[in-house]
Amino acid sequence: MPAYRPQDIEKKWQDHWQQHHTFRADNSSDKPKYYVLDMFPYPSGAGLHVGHPLGYIASDIVSRYQRLQGRNVLHPMGFDSFGLPAEQYAIQTGQHPAVTTEKNIETYIRQLQQLGFSYDWEREVRTSDPSYYKWTQWIFLKLFNSWYNLDTDRAEHIRTLQEKFAENGSAGIRAAGDDEDRHDFTAGQWQSFTEKQKLAAILPYRLAYQQDTYVNWCAALGTVLSNDEVKDGLSERGGYPVERRLMPQWNLRITAYADRLLKGLDTLDWPDAVKEMQRNWIGKSIGAEVSFPVQGHKGTVIKVYTTRVDTIYGATFLVLAPEHELVDTLTTPDQRGAVDEYIAATKRRSERDRMADVKTVSGVFTGAYAQNPVDGTPVPIWLADYVLAGYGTGAVMAVPSGDQRDYLFAKHFDLPIPAISDAQKDLDQQADATKEGRYINSGIVNGMGYKEATATLIAYLEEKGLGKGKVNFRLRDAIFGRQRYWGEPIPIYYKDGTAYGVAEADLPLVLPEIDEYKPTETGEPPLGRAKDWKYKGQYEFELSTMPGWAGSSWYYLRYMDPHNADRFVGEDVEKYWGQVDLYMGGAEHATGHLLYSRFWYLFLKDLGLVTANEPFQKLINQGMILGVSEKIFRLGHALPASVSDSSASETKAALDAPFTKLKFSSMEFPLDFPTKDVFVSADIRDRFRDTAGVSDGTLTALHVDISQVENNKLDLDKYLASHHDLKDVVFICAGGYWQNGNFTAFPFGGSDVFLTNSEVEKMSKSKYNVVNPDVLIDKFGADALRLYEMFLGPLEQFKPWNTNGITGVGTFLKKFWRLFHPEDGALAVTDEPASPAELKALHKVIQKVAQDIEKFSFNTSVSTFMIAVNELTALGTRKRAILEPLVVLLSPFAPHLAEELWEELGHFPGSISYAQYPEFREEYLVEANVTYPVAINGKVREQRQFAATATAAEIETAILESDFLARFGEGKTPKKVVVVPGRMVNVVV
Repeated sequence: MPAYRPQDIEKKWQDHWQQHHTFRADNSSDKPKYYVLDMFPYPSGAGLHVGHPLGYIASDIVSRYQRLQGRNVLHPMGFDSFGLPAEQYAIQTGQHPAVTTEKNIETYIRQLQQLGFSYDWEREVRTSDPSYYKWTQWIFLKLFNSWYNLDTDRAEHIRTLQEKFAENGSAGIRAAGDDEDRHDFTAGQWQSFTEKQKLAAILPYRLAYQQDTYVNWCAALGTVLSNDEVKDGLSERGGYPVERRLMPQWNLRITAYADRLLKGLDTLDWPDAVKEMQRNWIGKSIGAEVSFPVQGHKGTVIKVYTTRVDTIYGATFLVLAPEHELVDTLTTPDQRGAVDEYIAATKRRSERDRMADVKTVSGVFTGAYAQNPVDGTPVPIWLADYVLAGYGTGAVMAVPSGDQRDYLFAKHFDLPIPAISDAQKDLDQQADATKEGRYINSGIVNGMGYKEATATLIAYLEEKGLGKGKVNFRLRDAIFGRQRYWGEPIPIYYKDGTAYGVAEADLPLVLPEIDEYKPTETGEPPLGRAKDWKYKGQYEFELSTMPGWAGSSWYYLRYMDPHNADRFVGEDVEKYWGQVDLYMGGAEHATGHLLYSRFWYLFLKDLGLVTANEPFQKLINQGMILGVSEKIFRLGHALPASVSDSSASETKAALDAPFTKLKFSSMEFPLDFPTKDVFVSADIRDRFRDTAGVSDGTLTALHVDISQVENNKLDLDKYLASHHDLKDVVFICAGGYWQNGNFTAFPFGGSDVFLTNSEVEKMSKSKYNVVNPDVLIDKFGADALRLYEMFLGPLEQFKPWNTNGITGVGTFLKKFWRLFHPEDGALAVTDEPASPAELKALHKVIQKVAQDIEKFSFNTSVSTFMIAVNELTALGTRKRAILEPLVVLLSPFAPHLAEELWEELGHFPGSISYAQYPEFREEYLVEANVTYPVAINGKVREQRQFAATATAAEIETAILESDFLARFGEGKTPKKVVVVPGRMVNVVV
């Protein structure tokens, strides 16, 4: 038999699994089910790097282990194949996004299959397939045709709302959403409404509705972006400016489910950090909504939500979001210019930036005043970008003595900061939000404590019609429209300007072909380019498409029944699989995908279409495999102190000047560098200073492709070959410099090696530190890569990658092979009975691996295998009774090697996946004898063996009757003998 050659073995078994559908899950099995799910990937053009498979390997180990435990395992894979990157590539190249996506998916499938994952590929889904997004559109129509009844605490079909309107009009209806967006009418008026009027009345109740909404608008990309797609006011993709803009958008009323989403977290076996992120994102608070009348604008009030109504007497100003609907009305003529300028600046900042920036104080006075509703005092109205229109009412009751951000604002603009409690301290230095003490300067609640004051003020405001107690949530409704092409068409058409849902029988509404993938010249979304694209040939379709998270919010259900043309998932099939037992994915999806998926599931539960209470029972967030980046340092010029920003010609001259002097190692000498492209070796960067006619030099770190570096030494030829834009570049190291391929030594000597600086960072193509799994699989095999990724450390932790470490795992697999094939020869397994030492080694593995997989501690399992192989190699083990169960134990981790050995042992090819997990027998771990250290007065003198069943009295007698005291007791009489069972013996003399 030849030596262990993983490449041959692995290809053989991957083909076998595919041809024989080895991992096909049965939708009607008598076995107990187990559903293991990976967050399915977006198929980018870069393919997988070694960081991506970490969670996939872990979930595959669990899947294979559960099959060995006799369970019917559903372990599917698919692709989140709509998205902006493919569309941007289409805009640049003219190639249809479907072509790019298909090519990328082929790469992903090849890479996933060569890693040996036990996916049921017959269940593959792609969100961009019309047979899939037909049902995404179908769910949207269900949302469009539903409202949330607060009396029944669930979603209902819109017809139940219409029945209520016909009977009593709008009176008494308690529905999720903003009552201010709705109009009051009687049953008689409802009956007299036209169809258009009725639909207009229903729209503010729908769970999918249109509304003018503030969005992140990127003009260069021609689309709305989510907060996650905006960084520092620029689009994450392309770095284009993004501004906040009020636009008509489709929204989903996730806020209707806020309380249920919050309560459901208590039932989930999820990481505490993820649950806490969702709790904070949902942000339930109990407080009051207060109306501040605006002076000089009769009937106009500013509504504020506050959790500290007890502090209302300390509200010395109001702060509105710059986007607040009343800003234009309230701004006085003399403040108009300043307000307009401030609003323009705010539009260039994302919501996330505004929320995160707690250091910068900015704002502008509108010139208008409101009236404090409890004492009538004038309250100036300001604008500030730390208040967001999409959160709460878009207005803040500023109490500078009790809130630090309000305090800093008041200090900055010299606004009053009155104390409101006798327990507040150091108000000349900071705010004090204490709820202790008694209220002062607070009118009707003077002398009261927190609880009494809160209740008194809410009662007063409700009596006067100026406020009410209210539960509020930070969660906002989800913006659902994107002005893009490569997404699910929203199944809406317009008749006389009114939105109608496409008939379910007409689904899917297929994405039309268009000539270009960018917005039209008139600013319409790309779908505006579609020719003759109308519903029933006459009605205009909605031109926005769904966001990327639409298809991923329910894909786990489609995996259960992917080929059902009549239903999104069959009833009996859904009942059988229920919820996902184990979901593996990144924590970065906590407030996006994971929240939206729960929302959609709860909605489908209300409609009676799913049976569990939550979609994902257990969630594990795998850590990130970090790359080791290599960096070099480029020397640039700082400007001379005499050069001003306005001196453009001088500035350019300074920046373009070549290096003429070098001060290094206390020596200064002339250089003749006709270039400003100078790079500095990592080992000298801290001692290097440029004095080329400017005040200082600056060193900029640049990433280098890790393939051009070995042991921190940069291969200059490779680097320059990949950077044709660098000419006459100079590389300076400790001992000299290279220019045009020639090395010039410094007079004081030193190393002639140009070194890079290593830094652990996120593995990313942009950092040139990506390790391609294809290369490692070609060299070491997929089983070695699987084991090594698990061996790096605990699954949930971040771990730096070191390719050198995989060699040790490869050596282990060869040693495992040689247990069966001594010296890489023929199979040498015998049927001899196993020895106690061999049985002990085996059953330690049986016990430990089961415990480790149940608690997802895969790194310790790999260590256990390595120890066992060393022990069995030392024992010369060749016995089937030991090696056959050992192969089963290894199979979830190294399935290709296990399949090969399983077949050689005489089993049906490919059958190891459905073998039985070996039974653990504790008696094989019980030691017959125990070795005791024996001491005199605590000092160990020798080791002695006793039977494991020996009592303390028997051990004491044996010691006293032996020659131990004669040899070590110096003739002294023993006072007592202390026996610690299983541990030690101490003779006290």
